[in-house]
Amino acid sequence: MRIRNVVVAYPGADRRAVDDVSLDVAGGELIVMLGPSGCGKSTLLRTINRLVVPDSGSVEVDGKDVRAETPEALRRGIGYVIQAVGLFPHMTVGKNIGIVPELLGWDRPRIDARVDELLELVQLEPARYRGRVPRELSGGEQQRVGVARALAAEPRVLLMDEPFGAVDAIVRAALQAETLRIHAVLGTTIFFVTHDVDEALRVAGRIVVMQAGKIVQADTPLRLLARPASAYVEELLDAKDAVRRLGLMRVRDAMAPVNGAPTQGRIDAECSLRDALSLFLEGAELLAVGEGEAGIAGTLAFADVRRAIATSQSA
Repeated sequence: MRIRNVVVAYPGADRRAVDDVSLDVAGGELIVMLGPSGCGKSTLLRTINRLVVPDSGSVEVDGKDVRAETPEALRRGIGYVIQAVGLFPHMTVGKNIGIVPELLGWDRPRIDARVDELLELVQLEPARYRGRVPRELSGGEQQRVGVARALAAEPRVLLMDEPFGAVDAIVRAALQAETLRIHAVLGTTIFFVTHDVDEALRVAGRIVVMQAGKIVQADTPLRLLARPASAYVEELLDAKDAVRRLGLMRVRDAMAPVNGAPTQGRIDAECSLRDALSLFLEGAELLAVGEGEAGIAGTLAFADVRRAIATSQSA
């Protein structure tokens, strides 16, 4: 995806909503647009599916200018998930998910197979859910159906605009994990908008920070925390919070070779260093690092955690 010099100015506004923004997004990337309300992140997202038409500049998806198609044809190839979900209340879950493939002329067996495939993907049992209507679902289940519907026509891009803002913290964390799992399985390019810093750090492959209609920094979560480009970015991310940084770092990246010293606990190599810190605070001095069924891959001491923090700060 290529966004070039996009400008959006709403009538009567005292500044541009999007102010000469350019951004390249690689295929399969999970980009998070982060910033406070009014910074332009949702407006920029909506230029991709032409819900907002830029005053100037261009947006390309798969090398093709989005203006080359009718809005209807464009949107059938771009998934869109919003906070309000927007399921059709009189339609079953199956019909909600299958509506875009039906508009595209898919035959019924193919639509039915796709509905069941997507319900399984979002971890809703097809036999149990396909015949239900939205009012029979919890908020989290409705959001899962919304994601399934957005993926129904195998879109090349998935747009997610504050998708989990209306659900409680526990459900939100589960939906974030589900988004990461779906992204890993499908490799779809995802453009995710949020004002929640913890959510951005948890799901992003790359975070694009916006302020007053402009991009002020774009980088991986860890590098943003380690090297914020301005006081605004540092304050927004609370970049001095070492514990937050530890939540983004894996045990495997800090562990040392096995040396025969006695260990007081075990932790998986894919756990975060924040998880390891909890075990050290409980009294462990040296942890064995496990890796699947391969046994012990290394060890981790508190000194290894401190060294990892220092390395991230100088990265």
